[in-house]
Amino acid sequence: MKTTDKTDTPRRQGAKDSVSVAHQLYYYCIFLFVKAISYLPFKVLYLLSDILYYPVYYLVRYRRKIVRKNLLESFPDKRLEEIIGIEKKFYHFFVDMALESCKLLSMSTDEMKRRMRFVNMDLANQKLSQGKSVSLYLGHFGNWEWVSSITLWLHKDAVKAQIYHQLRNQPMDRLMRVVRGRFGTISVDMYKTARFMTNASKDDKSYIIGFIADQSPKKREVRDFADFLNHSTPVLTGTEKLTKHYGYDALFLSMKRIKRGYYECELIPLHDHPQDLPNYELTQLYFQKLEAEIQQRPELYLWTHNRFKHAFLKK
Repeated sequence: MKTTDKTDTPRRQGAKDSVSVAHQLYYYCIFLFVKAISYLPFKVLYLLSDILYYPVYYLVRYRRKIVRKNLLESFPDKRLEEIIGIEKKFYHFFVDMALESCKLLSMSTDEMKRRMRFVNMDLANQKLSQGKSVSLYLGHFGNWEWVSSITLWLHKDAVKAQIYHQLRNQPMDRLMRVVRGRFGTISVDMYKTARFMTNASKDDKSYIIGFIADQSPKKREVRDFADFLNHSTPVLTGTEKLTKHYGYDALFLSMKRIKRGYYECELIPLHDHPQDLPNYELTQLYFQKLEAEIQQRPELYLWTHNRFKHAFLKK
């Protein structure tokens, strides 16, 4: 047995080295491809988007069944023609956003600030300058990838972080962290959030941490349900728990798409004293604000996400 272990060890190490090299090559190929797209002028980028929309929607039909199901269930009062209209607008925006996200790799800070404007930033900066930390609630609405540029508008001494779901594909996960970190935002694996915030509580810096809080929890993790888009849907409550435990203020990020390639974000208080709220009330407030955004511009929400898989339709 010992002999076998000794001879197997270098083989296993060799296999790991081969995988590592393959991952490196894959990463650099993808990185160069995305980097090349990032240098395209916006006019060319949107021409490419207009072309790609047709195969994505009509040929590949990427998650069309999930999108149609989500829309029909979420808007039971709309006619099928209206649902299909929203569906087509969503896919067109979906391709736009995918290509816009590539631009993060090369866009200048001036152009980024011109295309992704943040208003009411005094609210956050005042809190951060006073030594307070902030939980920033947002959803898969609008171009959430460009939200990482909020660092260009924030108090310079504050630490900016975003919680994300780590991808199984290591090269793609690495690329995502590089893209999102272009303007100085730290990406934190969602399963390491508590540790990150515990460590943050031990230093004397202010933190603003972005949480995309409309993810669907696993069945065993369900603690609360929210009325959301005609569903009684299980919701993640960890954001609220950590926000209250560490005494963070809670802000909601409201996003508008002004026109193609231009967005405006506003920070809105979810509650002045989140620590005083009953359990799960902060989460309910978040979903109320997110639904109000979606009702106004439903095509800007990520309908390909199967977030209602454990939900119940409201009667």
